[in-house]
Amino acid sequence: MADPRRVEFGDFLRSRREKLSPKIVGLPAGRRRRTAGLRREEVAQLAGIGVDWYIRLEQGRTVSPSVTTIDALARALRLSKTEHAHLKALARDGDKRAFVPEVVPPSIRRMIESLNQPAYITGRRWDVLAWNDPAEEIFAFGQLPEQDRNTLLLMMTNKQTRKRYGAGWADVAKAMVAMFRATHDVWAGDPAFTELLTRLRAGSPEFVKWWEAHEIRSTMSGRKTMNHPTLGVLHFEHTSFQANDDPALKLVIYTPV
Repeated sequence: MADPRRVEFGDFLRSRREKLSPKIVGLPAGRRRRTAGLRREEVAQLAGIGVDWYIRLEQGRTVSPSVTTIDALARALRLSKTEHAHLKALARDGDKRAFVPEVVPPSIRRMIESLNQPAYITGRRWDVLAWNDPAEEIFAFGQLPEQDRNTLLLMMTNKQTRKRYGAGWADVAKAMVAMFRATHDVWAGDPAFTELLTRLRAGSPEFVKWWEAHEIRSTMSGRKTMNHPTLGVLHFEHTSFQANDDPALKLVIYTPV
């Protein structure tokens, strides 16, 4: 059985290769191309590695590229800093332990409960693990079954969430898919992540389309506008922080603006 992380590594290479044109990297167009993007041998040439070696990487074979090779591929494929970091993460040997839901320490629970603005805690799989009363008023996490308390699942498959974001839903949802890609790929093949991915694929055709694009994006702060059914139009600035107690825990705070 192929290592799922290596498969994601190869898929990511192929997706970036197919987005580049010879002109962008300074190569002649040459003869007519049957598929979009660069050829494998062209990427190998630009990276200064053997064609067979590159093919093995793109096929997800069990090979271990050096840091120098990863950096060379990043330059050849014109990767952004976020994409470069993602390629490095996929090349490393991952944690072979199965995913286990995180536990929020009581001190962190008390901290978010003391905040006046909406705040909640998520884990590596983006499950919502704890939240305060202002967040409950906005997102109603407590009214959902525990297995549905997941920020990406809510964004992609929950009709009420989609309605609240209105015309801005697609931009926010697409960005979230790209951010989740970076998390998912290092846990590829884990049953918990596979189960979530299956639900997302079954519940959202947009997710399927954006997922196959293999875009990678880092987490960032920003502004969101929501149309709440009882509170009206709400404008928030949101930001997130990792917990020192457990870096897998992320605190998300929504500040009204």
